[in-house]
Amino acid sequence: MSQSEPTLEVAASAAVAKIASISTIEALETLRVSWLGKQGRITDSMKKLGKIAPDQRKAEGARINAAKQQLIRSIGEQRAKIEAAALQQRLDSERVDVTLPGRGESVGTQHPLTKTLERIVDIFGRLGYVAASGPEIEDDWHNFEALNFPPDHPARAMHDTFYFPDGRLLRTHTSPVQIRAMIGQKPPLRVVAAGRVYRSDSDQTHSPMFHQVEGFVVGEDISFADLKGTLAEFVKAFFERDVEMRFRPSFFPFTEPSAEVDIRWGDRWLEVLGCGMVHPNVLRNCEIDPERYTGFAFGMGVERLAMLRYEVSDLRSFFDNDWRFLGQFG
Repeated sequence: MSQSEPTLEVAASAAVAKIASISTIEALETLRVSWLGKQGRITDSMKKLGKIAPDQRKAEGARINAAKQQLIRSIGEQRAKIEAAALQQRLDSERVDVTLPGRGESVGTQHPLTKTLERIVDIFGRLGYVAASGPEIEDDWHNFEALNFPPDHPARAMHDTFYFPDGRLLRTHTSPVQIRAMIGQKPPLRVVAAGRVYRSDSDQTHSPMFHQVEGFVVGEDISFADLKGTLAEFVKAFFERDVEMRFRPSFFPFTEPSAEVDIRWGDRWLEVLGCGMVHPNVLRNCEIDPERYTGFAFGMGVERLAMLRYEVSDLRSFFDNDWRFLGQFG
């Protein structure tokens, strides 16, 4: 064993010298394993200590440990140098030239539904309508009773309307704003109301929260002809071209007679809004004399008109917050 001592020390010194010239982590790891791994030379020397005479074992162990620590220290220092050089090389290659012009920032745009809603309100504003608003949490009287909904009407059912435990509800249309606007005011009235409404419905063309615009006129000698002329003017202004329209008889509790309005879109007819003459019971509930005054009302879904104007096939695209979609409307 005494003859092997210089051999280990000399070999370890040679390994240390070699370490200083290694330039990759992989090569350094190979050398480390050959000396300090489970089958390495240092480990092998430690295993042979048990065969040495007890009086020589301590000195031999110290020599082996000194060689081991020298190797560990040299390997650690070289690893740090290699990693520092790699980092510096990376920093050099990724250096930012601060003299280059900035890339700029993306400019936000209005949401297409907001643009559509504001466009609708603006058109009616130019026709002399005054904008009004109301609460989204309503009571049964404003949302149903005052609008001539019978107690057993399907719209009052739990599967159509979101109710709170105290009996209040999320408004199902913007028509309650019509009631609030008429109460305490005297005709003539010309009002347009826009906002969020809520119904228990969700699919490709329906959302549990959507937007509606409601408009109404109350005055003396207001006729269905006035309603048709108003809506024809609106449709033409909204789509910026002449659009063929038709009125189909329908039923709404708060108007009589009632109609649904379709427009010719390509080779088919599409429903875009509902309308009619304000029901006398609605006028009475707002303390307006139906013998003296008449009126018309109309309501439309903002999402439906936005889908047509921007040629969007899936309503859910408006609510996915996908910039690739929303960025098209800048």
